Amino acid sequence: MSHDPLLHDDWHPVFDAARLAPGAIHRVTLLDRDIALWRSADGAVHAWEDRCPHRGMRFSCGRIEDDQVVCAYHGWRYDGGGRCASVPAHPGLQTPDSFRAAAFHAIERYGLVWACVGLPRRDPPPFPEHEDTRLRKVVCGPYEVQASAPRIVENFLDMAHFAFVHEGILGDRGRSEVRDYEVGPYDDGRGGHGIIATNCWAWQPQTNTLAHGGAEVEYSYRVVRPLTAILTKVPQAQDGFREAISLHVQPMSEETSRAWIILAMTNFVQSDDDLRAFQDRIFLQDKPIVENQVPRRLPLAPGVELPVRADRMSLAYRAYLRQSQIRYGCVPG
Repeated sequence: MSHDPLLHDDWHPVFDAARLAPGAIHRVTLLDRDIALWRSADGAVHAWEDRCPHRGMRFSCGRIEDDQVVCAYHGWRYDGGGRCASVPAHPGLQTPDSFRAAAFHAIERYGLVWACVGLPRRDPPPFPEHEDTRLRKVVCGPYEVQASAPRIVENFLDMAHFAFVHEGILGDRGRSEVRDYEVGPYDDGRGGHGIIATNCWAWQPQTNTLAHGGAEVEYSYRVVRPLTAILTKVPQAQDGFREAISLHVQPMSEETSRAWIILAMTNFVQSDDDLRAFQDRIFLQDKPIVENQVPRRLPLAPGVELPVRADRMSLAYRAYLRQSQIRYGCVPG
C-alpha cells in the first residue's frame, strides 16, 4: 500500500469517462488497491473497494440490476451510496448501516474518471489548455507499462531520446544536439507547485500528424503533480496560444502503470482514430525503453546514474520528488 500522503490523498486517472456506461462494473487498480468502478443511471461515477464485505467476493464479478450492485456470490444488493439494501438469504432482515461497501472518491475531469483512495486535498491537476475552445481534445490510451510511474514521467520530459527512439518523426540522428534550456519552479496559481522547462528546441522531421519536411519546434514542459506532466508547443501558422499534450500516469503498483494522454490540438482535419493512432505509434516506441530501464523504479539518489546538461529537467524532476517525499515507484535517495 502507498505510504506517500501526497499520492494517497491525490487524484489519479483510472478510466476513460466516455467508455464508462451504466450497467457494467469495471475493475481497475490504483496504488495496489483493486477498485470496482461503475456509473449509476443518474450519471454519477462510483469507485468502491472491489470486495463485498460479506465474504470477500469481488464486486467486479457481479452485475448491475435496477441501479444496484448485485454480488455474484450470495446476491447481496448495494445501492449507489454503498449501503446493503437486501440479503436474499434473509428477506426480512433490516440491514444495519454498517453493512456497506468501502467507497473511494471519484470524479470526472478532462474526459477521464479520477479516483482518490484517501482524502482529496485539492482538485485534479490543472490543465487550462483543456478549456481552450480553439483546441480539439482527444483522450489516448491507456497504455499498460511494466515500469514505475515516475520512470514514465521522466521519459516524457526527455528530449535527447527523440533522435534515436523516434527517429524520422520527432528527431533526426544527424541533428541530435540538445540546446541549453531553462528550468525553474512552477506555480499553478491555485496553491500547487511543480517545475517548468522553457526555451526547449528540437528539430522534428514531422512537426505534427499532417506536416512533413522538418522544422525547429519550441516546447515547454511543466510538471504540475508528481505523476502529471504537460508539454506545450506553438502550432504552425498560429499565434497567441499553444497546443498541449498532457501525460497522466495511473500507478497500479510500484512497478506497473497505465499511462493516459490527452491531446489539445489545432488539428480538426483528421479523425479521433487517426490522432490516436499517431500517439499510439509514439508511445509504443517509448514503452520498450522504459520497460528495460534498470531498476524499474526511479533512482533518486544523486550519483546513481550519469547525468549531463541535457538531463536538467530530469534532475529537477528527481529533486521535486525528493522534496515532495515521494517513495512509491522510486528508489529513495
